Amino acid sequence: QVQLVESGGGLVQPGGSLRLSCAVPGSIVRDSMGWYRQAPGKQRELVAVISSGGSTNYADSVKGRFTISRDNANATVYLQMNSLKPEDTAVYYCQARRTGSWGQGTQVTVSS
Repeated sequence: QVQLVESGGGLVQPGGSLRLSCAVPGSIVRDSMGWYRQAPGKQRELVAVISSGGSTNYADSVKGRFTISRDNANATVYLQMNSLKPEDTAVYYCQARRTGSWGQGTQVTVSS
């Protein structure tokens, strides 16, 4: 089981931005990585994926607003979130898709 550590969540007003970080072991940073979120009373859903080759995919609800990226040198995967909406409120998790390992999650709250 590999250890992933998310950070960067917080409270932000609608229309604001946050950047989430996921620190991963250097041995897997180039693997396929995903960001997921889980809102209260809802199932966990996939938000964004970056493949080992660098291609990205996004949920329709975040396309054009969120960007997933990876810094191999710093062994970190990022989720840049812009134009945030109240419906983006959730706990955000990163996952190493090959190993299935999860981080502990970071809370994002979008509210005025």
